[in-house]
Amino acid sequence: MSRKTPSGEDFQGVVGRTIEESKPWWPAAKFKAGAPNVVLVVLDDTGFSHFGCYGSSIATPNIDALAAGGLKFTGFHTTALCSPTRACLLTGRNHHAVGMRAISNFDTGFPNMRGALPRSAATIAEILRDNGYATFAAGKWHLAPMSECSAAGPFTNWPLQKGFDRYYGFLQGETDQFFPELTCDNHFVDTPASPEDGYHVSEDLVDRSAGMIRDLTSLVPERPFFLYMAFGAMHSPHQAPQTYLDKWRGKFDAGWDVVREQWFERQKALGVIPPETRLAPRNPGVKPWTELSLNEQRFACRLQEAFAAMLDHTDAQIGRMVAFLKSVGQWDNTVFIVMSDNGASQEGGATGVLDEMKWFNGIRESVDEAVERLDDIGGPNSHCNIPWGWAQAGNTPLKWYKQNTHGGGVRDPLIVHWPAGLAAAGETRNQFCHVIDVAPTILDLLGIAQPEVVAGVPQMPVHGVSLKPAFADAKAALERGPQYFEMLGHRGIWKDGWKAVTHHAAGKPFDEDRWELYHLADDFSEYEDLAEREPERLKAMIDLWWAQADIHGVLPLDDRPATALFRASMRPGLPASRNRFVYYPPLSHIVADACPSAARGWTTILELDHPDGPADGALVARGSLNSGFALYVKDGRLVMDYNDFHSHTRAEAKAALTPGRHRIQLSVARQADGSGTLGIAVDGEVVAGAQAPRLLFILSSTGMDLGRSLSPVTHDYAAPFTYPGTIHKVVFETPESMPRGEVKAQVRAEMTRQ
Repeated sequence: MSRKTPSGEDFQGVVGRTIEESKPWWPAAKFKAGAPNVVLVVLDDTGFSHFGCYGSSIATPNIDALAAGGLKFTGFHTTALCSPTRACLLTGRNHHAVGMRAISNFDTGFPNMRGALPRSAATIAEILRDNGYATFAAGKWHLAPMSECSAAGPFTNWPLQKGFDRYYGFLQGETDQFFPELTCDNHFVDTPASPEDGYHVSEDLVDRSAGMIRDLTSLVPERPFFLYMAFGAMHSPHQAPQTYLDKWRGKFDAGWDVVREQWFERQKALGVIPPETRLAPRNPGVKPWTELSLNEQRFACRLQEAFAAMLDHTDAQIGRMVAFLKSVGQWDNTVFIVMSDNGASQEGGATGVLDEMKWFNGIRESVDEAVERLDDIGGPNSHCNIPWGWAQAGNTPLKWYKQNTHGGGVRDPLIVHWPAGLAAAGETRNQFCHVIDVAPTILDLLGIAQPEVVAGVPQMPVHGVSLKPAFADAKAALERGPQYFEMLGHRGIWKDGWKAVTHHAAGKPFDEDRWELYHLADDFSEYEDLAEREPERLKAMIDLWWAQADIHGVLPLDDRPATALFRASMRPGLPASRNRFVYYPPLSHIVADACPSAARGWTTILELDHPDGPADGALVARGSLNSGFALYVKDGRLVMDYNDFHSHTRAEAKAALTPGRHRIQLSVARQADGSGTLGIAVDGEVVAGAQAPRLLFILSSTGMDLGRSLSPVTHDYAAPFTYPGTIHKVVFETPESMPRGEVKAQVRAEMTRQ
């Protein structure tokens, strides 16, 4: 007979007055014997055709092998943006319903955009952990407001509070692949090596993931695991080891028109698209390749080579994970899923970018100047992204891009591999499905019911359905209703093979949007608009969109360009909601969203004890080799380096800093023409000054360090360049007023860090 203990345990043994009169009892293990493992690999900004098995000429042999041994889905859809797709992926609910209308950096004050998942939408990690699984996450998170991602927290929305036992990765929407901002569990950690040592974050993520699994399988091999591995690839910056960059030299010289046609024909030959599919026309703004200047072609080719090198390198890391699982006897019973979170990115613009942060600052990049640095592309000295023409090639045969609700934004690759559980191998599945279906599918495969209550919180309905019926039957009907889409004002609705969709221009009244109508069952690429031919069907679809929008919390529609001003970081009690910042080193790395603004000019005061002897090191460093600033001691002298996209302004003291206690003041004043006056004073005496031609509004996506430099801002030193003295206090003060340019730059930055 069971009895309740004071702790609430349903004890099924016997408790007598003595041990002789009692019978012990232990609860059974939560997991089922032989339960499969799950590895969920998510790539960023990877278009429908980018994998070799989906048509491209980019080498992805390991991903292709997974498709050859498993199932390849061609009707898989996402939300067109990263944070919303990941919210759907991990919860099985639509993104507006769980407060993730756009990227997690936002909080507009409405329920559909809080930038964090509610407790009523538990992640699949929480459910699997409650069912005995070990749960690991590695890589990109971007499901917590970045204002909450400093060392001060709150940690409520970090991975460990969302169901994961262990985490190693980066919390932001993007990171430098050679100098990443890394988090281990609930604290920031240093990059374990440098690019000179061969470091790349994708390799590190696989190493750490393998380490987590190795610990588990070595000690408790019968316990199953769930690994969520979200690479920074293929989000910008596109960076890869030099050997991979060299491998792709000259491979795209034919241009995007020729390559897109080649990929299109490969897709038909592979059965990825129906043979009658028509190739969507060039998107607006994409020039014919032959109309580009020689420099535009050279620049575009090198950017695409870096993209291909990064994807090739990422595929190799997926191969390393597969090999590891085989080496520890965990491969056959592992459900291995590979997918992308949205289509190829449009954020490189018409020509592509060498330094993405220039776009944030409203600086038009000169292609003629960029080609002078072609060899930097793909390495630590670049922060690049591909142009529209190559992005549309990556979305072949579809139109538009990431952020849009046409096929190019929402139709993505999905591969499922499971040796012990999938009879079919190398087959294609064409059913319409959505990222909200992945979590229900995993639970169905594992035989775990969706709980009604998690951690004492009643759960909201799950919107996705299981894809398991399609695993055994290529023609299986899925029990799903209509599926809406909405992203940044772009809208769409799918039902029974039909899709209505609109491309929205920001600021235009929503009622003036022109809706298009496509019969996706016969028109894979959304080529033939049937809106005028089928007005009644179109009206019914539009009405259905509004009904679904009401059900799933899509409203209010919001396309304000100043959305960034409503971020959660403006709330009192969070790191950026002030104009005076007082730090007491040593301190953890400070993410960009928690840093003082560098746009308005600022004053930094340091109180320190400078030691005898060699005492070089970084005092304050923010940014990377591509943009930022650093105040440091080099050859005994104080130096301020302001890095404006590799154009350096340097203020250097003539005399060495003497040993002892000092008060050092760095002053940066924005002038009316946008330039900056730099000054360094020691104990009240000015020792150096300079005039920077331009102060950037958005400095870098890499944050700040005190007494060290996570990422070098100049080639004058190598990271971490730790200062050997003692810094007692650092004070930043910024002006109250916010320049108009800073507002625009913040909007650009927040909307593009996806």
